[in-house]
Amino acid sequence: MTESIKPRTGSEGSNGVLKYRRVLLKISGEGLCTPGKSGIDGQQVCRVAEEIKLVVRLGGQVCVVVGGGNIARGSTISKGSPIEETTGHYMGMLATVINALAVQDTLESLGVPTRVQSALAVDNVCERFIRRRAIRHLEKGRVVIFAGGTGNPFVTTDTGAALRCAEVRADVLLKATKVDGVYTADPVTDPTATRIEHLTYNEVIDRRLGVMDVSAIDLCQRSGIPIVVLDLSISGNMCAVVQGAGVGTIIDAGE
Repeated sequence: MTESIKPRTGSEGSNGVLKYRRVLLKISGEGLCTPGKSGIDGQQVCRVAEEIKLVVRLGGQVCVVVGGGNIARGSTISKGSPIEETTGHYMGMLATVINALAVQDTLESLGVPTRVQSALAVDNVCERFIRRRAIRHLEKGRVVIFAGGTGNPFVTTDTGAALRCAEVRADVLLKATKVDGVYTADPVTDPTATRIEHLTYNEVIDRRLGVMDVSAIDLCQRSGIPIVVLDLSISGNMCAVVQGAGVGTIIDAGE
């Protein structure tokens, strides 16, 4: 089994040169349910799967990390109950496995070969995470969904996404949010808020912008992985990013 050592940025896709060929998409569990509700909405999952399929058709290699907040949020599930917080976090990790299976079946219904790898042992429904096997799946054109976070409590799926991104040497981490990038203020409540097109890792950390956990930002910085914050609900946004269009907010080391 072989691995590519050099960065894959600029590799040829079926429709031209891709700026980012191997990408990791981080979506929240809430991105799979009806806004304001919980559980899994099949239409929302289909929408996400269609965006991933478009990138695969361009020749991109896609891996995904899905949160579990639409089913169980580990940091809050133990509040006001006898459930220990550690147990709550493991419940949240299992929720990400449920979401990953939903995305897998939806992608495969669209003709996109997909594998789920979990940091927790759930052998009856998915593979365990093995780095070299994950890379091989990507090289064969399969979408790989990483579930179970890092397998450890008290670690968010944002940090898990940054870790997997570094492990498979992805070219970029795509952070899907409800708005099309990072703004100077909350655009929902402040009509004067403007989108910031570019930030450095240090600016995000120093200004406490809350884009991702500090540990996730720090890991991307040490690994030299750029982050693009985008609105996945806008059709074609993910494709636009991998082709180098100025969509969302890019976070990197700067000049």
